[in-house]
Amino acid sequence: MIIYLNGEYMPAEQARISPFDRGFLFGDGIYDATPSYGGKTVALQLHLDRMNGGLKSIGIENPLTDEQWHGLATKLSEKNGGQNLGIYFHVSRGNEGRRFHGFPTDTKPTVFAMVIDIDPHPAVPDRTTKTGLRVVSTEDLRWRRCNIKSTALLGNVLHFQESYAAQKDETIMYNARGELTEASSSNVFIVKDGIVATPMLDHQLLPGISRHIAIESLRADGSIQVEERVVTMDEVRQADEVWITNSSKHIGPVVELDGEPVGDGLVGPVWEKAMTVYEAAKYNF
Repeated sequence: MIIYLNGEYMPAEQARISPFDRGFLFGDGIYDATPSYGGKTVALQLHLDRMNGGLKSIGIENPLTDEQWHGLATKLSEKNGGQNLGIYFHVSRGNEGRRFHGFPTDTKPTVFAMVIDIDPHPAVPDRTTKTGLRVVSTEDLRWRRCNIKSTALLGNVLHFQESYAAQKDETIMYNARGELTEASSSNVFIVKDGIVATPMLDHQLLPGISRHIAIESLRADGSIQVEERVVTMDEVRQADEVWITNSSKHIGPVVELDGEPVGDGLVGPVWEKAMTVYEAAKYNF
């Protein structure tokens, strides 16, 4: 794999950072990732806008322009075969040469980028052949600024481990009021009586790009009603369909929650229609 680190492209095994880098010591940084198929990225500018917002929110000046990030994504794809890749961007506050909690004022951010192999471009959606996902649920025990895509992901890792250890695909989370927040690496949607619902954006969940594409493409199409509102876990358990969205799965249908079938236990018809709409629109963002 060829990676990018602080202005240079190099084999991954040659990459080095200081142990005093604040990204290593504190998880003090922001990351983002976008899928790329045959060198064609999905919603790259939306991912960059989110990364820019995250960097601003924690007081790091973006070391590259959007044009430079676009060029970096293109070159990384080309240097790594240009097929089915997740393009991963990572900016930390940099190396101050010591471990100290307060922000340094004169460090240069560390810029790192790499690629991750992802599944091929989704085929034509077909619920009769699609394998659904099996998930578990738990109370959300992470920090209260989950809208920031921070590199400090221990809370998400611990929640994902709950599903991974149980040989399931994802962990859906809820707050102390029994309201759906998100999943450990995904946003969550439910379907009931043909209506799609998902939690509104706030500090409890990440503003997912696939979430955005799903909502906006369905609203533009007009054939499926979408609501952003409080969703309770009782509603999740009684839903006809449950979906999770992220940049690798796009819209992933869930067929089992905590060992119980979702709806009839099969991938649902609304998912099939939603994925058709999503696939037709995803390069328009």
